[in-house]
Amino acid sequence: MKDLVQDGDSLVSKTAFEDGVDRRVFLKAAVGSGFAAAALPVMAQSMVQTDTSGLSAGDHIIVINGQDVPVYRAQPEGRSNLPVVLVISEIFGVHEHIKDVARRFAKAGYLAIAPDLFVRQGDPTKIANIADLMTDIISKTPDAQVMSDLDTVVNWARQRGGDIERLGITGFCWGGRITWLYAAHNPKVKAGVAWYGRLTGDATANSPKHPVDVAQGLKVPVLGLYGGKDTGIPLESVERMKTELAKGNSRSEIVVFQNSGHAFHADYRPSYNEADAKDGWKRALNWFAKHGVA
Repeated sequence: MKDLVQDGDSLVSKTAFEDGVDRRVFLKAAVGSGFAAAALPVMAQSMVQTDTSGLSAGDHIIVINGQDVPVYRAQPEGRSNLPVVLVISEIFGVHEHIKDVARRFAKAGYLAIAPDLFVRQGDPTKIANIADLMTDIISKTPDAQVMSDLDTVVNWARQRGGDIERLGITGFCWGGRITWLYAAHNPKVKAGVAWYGRLTGDATANSPKHPVDVAQGLKVPVLGLYGGKDTGIPLESVERMKTELAKGNSRSEIVVFQNSGHAFHADYRPSYNEADAKDGWKRALNWFAKHGVA
């Protein structure tokens, strides 16, 4: 539980509302645009909005062992045999920001899929505070369940014409941790990009291993993007991960953005660092292209 609290602490913004901005405007914009309640307020002035021009995009349901699992899909319209990228959400679930990221990948030529990996435990978009979200949903979501669901999502992508021989995965915060773990789980993954995902922690029944535990044996190249000022992911754990990766041969790399904290890519939040987010995005696309995903 201590690790979950640290994760939550790193997500809580210390930034006050800007002078003259009515909080009700933020709330209305957030709720009306499909953002998670615990992620409020939305910083409209920095929020990136990617349209669907030239894309085929929408929500779907995949039935996994009798469970309806929602996914959001985006891809270039009228094209098939596309490289596939799994987009793994933060603790807030598949809300508008994650869908927007999927559309950005689609604009870059990918079949992007963002699955709701918390559906059996609850709806994280409806929970109003991070403490309850961590306790009631995140801590109760088993890694094994997530790995199995992603395997099924990959098969669904193949059935829809995706080229899973060019399979990539990326994720943010909670999804960054899952990116490392799924890259170790599925040998079909060609490359991963993990954005500020927790690397260490106590072993539990639901989370028996963490990225540092699988680093040495990892075969898939993963690019880790971390913030030097992230209070929830200490640099000591990043250095430990680098040491473990160096013992293996995955060709993974970690980049630390010294001027950023946690969630520096989240353009709808006060933590957003535009320069580092754009740099990270460029690195992500280049990483996928370099390692056979594009």
